[in-house]
Amino acid sequence: MDEKRRKFEMQALPHLDAAYNFARWLTRSPVEAEDIVQEAMLRAFRSFDGFRGTDVKPWLLTIVRNCFITSHDRKPDLPVSEADGADPAFTDAAPDPEAVAISADHVRKLNLLVATIPGEFREVLILREMEDLSYRDIARITGTPIGTVMSRLARARAMLKEAWLDRVEGARNAVQ
Repeated sequence: MDEKRRKFEMQALPHLDAAYNFARWLTRSPVEAEDIVQEAMLRAFRSFDGFRGTDVKPWLLTIVRNCFITSHDRKPDLPVSEADGADPAFTDAAPDPEAVAISADHVRKLNLLVATIPGEFREVLILREMEDLSYRDIARITGTPIGTVMSRLARARAMLKEAWLDRVEGARNAVQ
């Protein structure tokens, strides 16, 4: 095995799950996410010699985002459906069946609500809250200033909160 491949596998492969998770949220499709990640990993490997940094994760997620943008430019935006949030990869495996059912319902609803947030806000929310990246890393990935990242994150959180509260209020009104 050559040195480039060994270094790439040591530094980039630990972030494969994060790359898939980010692609899954961007595409809303497990199959398309796999294609995006495969293309991103190929691009990352090809350009790995040019990587100059200490943290591969933001660099790799930038490539994932760029692959998504490239493929998304060729396809129409698909509407969000109930099935989009029902992916088993997003469910909790707690031992109590009732808790599992309640948690799975909350996760499904939350995933649906996150999926309705416009893409530029959703990607910042996912990178910060699910991938635990810094504002600086998110700014590098998205190619926007840190202030814009902070603003989009605040707006994304507000949109998610409003959507969640609207859903709760709607459920209360339906019961009465």
